[in-house]
Amino acid sequence: MKAEKNKVVAVSYQLEVEGKIADQAGSEHPLEYIHGTGMLLPKFEEAVSGKEPGDCFDFVLAPEDGYGTYNPEYKVDIPKSAFEIDGKLRDDLLIVGNIIPMLNGEGQVIQGCVAAVSDKGVTMDFNHPMAGKTLHFTGKVETVRSASEKELTEGLHGEYLPKEECGCSHGGCNHGDCNHGDCGCNHGDCNHDECGHDECRHGDCGCNNK
Repeated sequence: MKAEKNKVVAVSYQLEVEGKIADQAGSEHPLEYIHGTGMLLPKFEEAVSGKEPGDCFDFVLAPEDGYGTYNPEYKVDIPKSAFEIDGKLRDDLLIVGNIIPMLNGEGQVIQGCVAAVSDKGVTMDFNHPMAGKTLHFTGKVETVRSASEKELTEGLHGEYLPKEECGCSHGGCNHGDCNHGDCGCNHGDCNHDECGHDECRHGDCGCNNK
């Protein structure tokens, strides 16, 4: 069976960025995705398309085919007051390198990385962690099977199901003042070794989540 639309494909892989291994998934815990549904980067799926279990792959994606070029305009200064909850500053969040999910002006959740903290404010970088990077993928197709109707409707891990409302406000920063709320969401030191995907398994660096 070949990797094609609506097939569940499992791949083991290594991602090399700037001479270092940035992400990987072994054959014992491969990355699974539904081919042709936009779960991974289009060029990643294109490179795997048509391959069968046991077939290997080795390809390089330029930034334009991966997570785009680095945009300095996405690095912005935000007042510290934006990170107050009930009048108390969340210093535990304001650690350089920490990933904090926030809302943009359209109400979409975006991942921001704390780039710098000063007495005056916080510099947040909303570029994708892999923006501007050349991605070198090597790996192997482990298994291919047909997706069930439930998987096509709900996703492999329920990712197509409606998200439950938790009543928390993650800002409304729009590159301005953000009111960063909290509802028990994980604001910890997320491992964005690859792609910054907020629900990725193994880091899933091929995920199409810019």
